[in-house]
Amino acid sequence: MIRNLPALAPAFVLAAGLAAAPAFSFEINAMSEDEQAAFGDAVRAYLLENPEVIMEAVAELEKKQAAAQTANDSALVVTNHDEIFNDGVSYIDGNPDGDVTFVEFVDYKCGYCRKAFPELKALLEADGNIRIIYKEFPILGPESDLASRFAISAQIIGGDEAYGPLHDALMTMRANVTEDSLASVADELGLDSAAILAGMSDPQVVKIIDANHDLASRLQITGTPTFVAGEQMIRGYVPLDGMTQIVAELREAQAKAQ
Repeated sequence: MIRNLPALAPAFVLAAGLAAAPAFSFEINAMSEDEQAAFGDAVRAYLLENPEVIMEAVAELEKKQAAAQTANDSALVVTNHDEIFNDGVSYIDGNPDGDVTFVEFVDYKCGYCRKAFPELKALLEADGNIRIIYKEFPILGPESDLASRFAISAQIIGGDEAYGPLHDALMTMRANVTEDSLASVADELGLDSAAILAGMSDPQVVKIIDANHDLASRLQITGTPTFVAGEQMIRGYVPLDGMTQIVAELREAQAKAQ
């Protein structure tokens, strides 16, 4: 059965060649039941003969939805710009003065975050003018939360010099996340694991995680990894060549804006 005929009628009347007469006001409700049935049969026949029309309509709808999502993301990034890029807390990897910045909302238990990790490192090595800001965003359960609190505690106690190597180690860690396994990783890096474990109860640790969750909520971020670059959000894993393309597009946009 063909539904929503009033919305579809004008387009299909034209497309099916049913409007050979001069232009007129088409009103489906003015049709008799027999005329409506005939019209429905004509529309069905047209769609069966031209199924590509449906795919074209779906593609156009998806295009409009994507454009709306992009515009919405841009507005959210602009509104929350300082908290995203300049919170004064989040660790910065790469070139601190880089002309292109990626902000990553990351969870140590996220498989796609782990998959993106070596590619982000490769991006930094290939291009010395990029920086990546990490936002601790544990959303995958107790192990995620434990790892994030441990990493933030290490940063509070030992600064970026402690956090950077520990972050990298946690992204490649294969063992289950426990206090013992975290302590072992820290000890291997020459960090004071006992002090870091004790520091996990520092209210500042919870404050940072809560702030990242609040920011993510305002940005409508529900998964990891999510990246913010320029005024756009990239939701999900992007391979190295895709990230390289994004960098090129951002630099092109910056050049046009100058």
